[in-house]
Amino acid sequence: MGKYQALAEQIVKNVGGKENVAGLVHCITRLRFTLRDEGIAKDQVLKDMEGVVTVMKSGGQYQVVIGNHVPEVFEDVMELLDLKEGGAAPEEKKKGGILDRAIDIVSGIFQPILGIMAAC
Repeated sequence: MGKYQALAEQIVKNVGGKENVAGLVHCITRLRFTLRDEGIAKDQVLKDMEGVVTVMKSGGQYQVVIGNHVPEVFEDVMELLDLKEGGAAPEEKKKGGILDRAIDIVSGIFQPILGIMAAC
């Protein structure tokens, strides 16, 4: 475990525990969880934690905004969750309406180039 072990443990606990996490990926500043039940995640507790900027829900993902050190936190969280290398648990049926899935597709397309676009 890395230097963000305590933060990782608190994040996993407050998103509903290991059994509530179906998948996890990260972007530049966020941990992007796919949760089995978003209702049991403790939004306010996560928002009030030191090391967490805020919590957002978008496109069927539960996003915990960490900051620029998100890759290190991601590694510590992955060790706790025992997920596969790609960050996904065994495939589950996607939830959400057609609008949520469309937003997810569009954000997935533009996410890799957002940093470049922002720099321009």
